[in-house]
Amino acid sequence: MSPDDRAALRAQLRRHEGTGPMRQGRFLPYRDTVGKLTIGYGRNLEDVGISQAEADFQLENDLDDRARMLASLLPWFSALDAVRQRALVDMAFMGTAKLLTFRKMLAALGQGDYATAAAEARDSLWATQGGARAVTVARMLETGEA
Repeated sequence: MSPDDRAALRAQLRRHEGTGPMRQGRFLPYRDTVGKLTIGYGRNLEDVGISQAEADFQLENDLDDRARMLASLLPWFSALDAVRQRALVDMAFMGTAKLLTFRKMLAALGQGDYATAAAEARDSLWATQGGARAVTVARMLETGEA
């Protein structure tokens, strides 16, 4: 297919498929006409899914988004060592609003009280649900070691 034909097909599919709802500049999943969970321009997640390359691309974008968000919300985030930054970015995958409910943990981190920050992380519903992940992240917060 020539580049011009491909461009025409792309424009045609954007018109025909649409993207579903959008919030804050982001496309949201939606159910197509037969009830299949769909994203973007007609990507049927239930039957087609996403490739490893697409998942990796999304992960890179998500890492950047979360690190940017943490740097904007927590003025001391950028001063943390790389391991503790990684721990917080990992925790941010639970969602920004949820992470911000860890007020005592975040306050302790901001003051450099890593033992208290780790204890607060361990003393949470997230830790009971997170299993080995929560153990690893709490250790990273406490020791600054991966």
